[in-house]
Amino acid sequence: MQLNYKKFGDKGPAVIILHGLLGSLDNWQSIAKMLAEKYQVFIIDQRNHGRSPHAEEMSYGVLANDIMEFCQQQYISKASFIGHSMGGKVAMVLALNHPDLVDKLVIVDIAPVYYKGGHESILFAMAEAPLHATTDRKGIDVFLEKRIPDFGERQFVLKNLSRSENGQLSWKCNLEALIKNYRNLMLFPANSGVSDKSAYFIKGDTSDYINETNWKECLQFFPKAVLISVPNAGHWVHAENPQGFLSPLQSIL
Repeated sequence: MQLNYKKFGDKGPAVIILHGLLGSLDNWQSIAKMLAEKYQVFIIDQRNHGRSPHAEEMSYGVLANDIMEFCQQQYISKASFIGHSMGGKVAMVLALNHPDLVDKLVIVDIAPVYYKGGHESILFAMAEAPLHATTDRKGIDVFLEKRIPDFGERQFVLKNLSRSENGQLSWKCNLEALIKNYRNLMLFPANSGVSDKSAYFIKGDTSDYINETNWKECLQFFPKAVLISVPNAGHWVHAENPQGFLSPLQSIL
């Protein structure tokens, strides 16, 4: 697997950032640039996302193995990992399965538990969008508006649109694979062991992805876990309050 990536900074320890479901490396470019003064920051498109290759197989074991291979390709023997949502689960599996590869572990607004989901309607709306009937991005926005009424959420989804040289629109992500493997991505691998890493969980104060109930699960896998809450932020902590997110992140790194 040859994952698409961008690198910022040419000195200091390696930092690898992993995006969430339907995201891409572009979501983290601003944060990467801010960290690049002190670190070599790699932002990555995970498989079936962004400009990385499409593949039928998709589970957290597979995704974590992709990142391990990426580190080997880049001659990275140890790195700090920042993972948001789906990317956070990948980073946790990596820390549990390949602890020697992980220095600092920063998990953004996700816990190592099963989630009921909620993205199905978004995925099916994307699958039903009339990409072959229009070359107008606005037309796709109008189509999605009835199915994804939240403006911010819809703009996030529209970042997945790509246009060919002849103007044809398509989704950059592999929708078929994401829909097929969606339930797998809501899970967290059982029997993953226990990590002695100092794991930092950063949540948005208005988000319930990490709560009193599943925080116990965080501590079961990562007994040294620390919880940090960022004010005025929901699930997309780094986008909704960049400075509030960056401040504890820099202290951790």
